[in-house]
Amino acid sequence: MTAQPEQKQQRKPRAGELTTMEAVRLRRVNRWLAQDLSGELADLYVDSRERSAAAAHRSRSRLDFLNRLTGDIRRPGFAMAIAETDRLVGCAFGFPVRSDGFWWLGFDGALPHSIEQLTASGGVFAVTDTLIRPHPQDQGVGRRLQERLLSDHQATLGATLVEQVDHPALASLRSWGWLDIGEIWRPTSATLLRVLVLPVGERTTARLKGLAHEAWTRWPG
Repeated sequence: MTAQPEQKQQRKPRAGELTTMEAVRLRRVNRWLAQDLSGELADLYVDSRERSAAAAHRSRSRLDFLNRLTGDIRRPGFAMAIAETDRLVGCAFGFPVRSDGFWWLGFDGALPHSIEQLTASGGVFAVTDTLIRPHPQDQGVGRRLQERLLSDHQATLGATLVEQVDHPALASLRSWGWLDIGEIWRPTSATLLRVLVLPVGERTTARLKGLAHEAWTRWPG
């Protein structure tokens, strides 16, 4: 998961000038178009990472990203939303979490009962990645992409995983309303992953109230 922190200040647009929020267009992308866009998406992934990274590391990251994207595209229910102006500026994608709860395998401790119920009802959607091209006026694009993805699938809960050391991404997601509920271990990851969830709607938010506090009590950051 890659996300850029929100900027607190934004230049006021001149008369007749579109703001970034107005100029950015969001649209749904199916699995076949996502495959066609894989090269552009990989470029977006690299641009969203730290630009100081070594070229060799960026190459490995690009290949790793393409492998993960290919695997996600093959999953049932895969969906993607992209943001664009005259070029691709962001994307968010993922797939529905199976009702058997397999996606939560490796969660440290007991999964909260409310999340078990939402999973069993088929209302959880895993947001695999959110990529935003760095730009001082890209306020809210990542959050809008995630909201579009979840609303299109009528999900009641979004779920995502973030490397514990990726503090900028964690800070961004928390500022967008995601709740950190604990840790999960995946064999494909070299580090522990933080588990974050995003309630959709007031009823779901009320059901999950207090989860973030409980998580930080059990798993201090």
